Amino acid sequence: MAKRNNDNQSIQDILKEFVETNNLQSGLDKVDVREAWTKLMGNGVNNYTTAIELKNGTLYVQLSSSVLREELSYGREKIVKMLNESLRKDVVKKLVLR
Repeated sequence: MAKRNNDNQSIQDILKEFVETNNLQSGLDKVDVREAWTKLMGNGVNNYTTAIELKNGTLYVQLSSSVLREELSYGREKIVKMLNESLRKDVVKKLVLR
């Protein structure tokens, strides 16, 4: 009968190791960015948001209102900063509004 290894690890450490081993961090970042956008922008902007996609550090946000797109384009750097602060790491490098 095999003997059990008695090293105790926290669930947080085990999950972190699992994510790193299976290269899941980029997928988790995509989900986290979508949630952060929804939370930070509120219902007014979310009603006009049709697609959110993170690729290679660039966040592509598709909006159905050209007026809103123009308005948000003035605060791109601030939005990127707010998203990264919400995520507690630098995930978004650039914001592209379509």
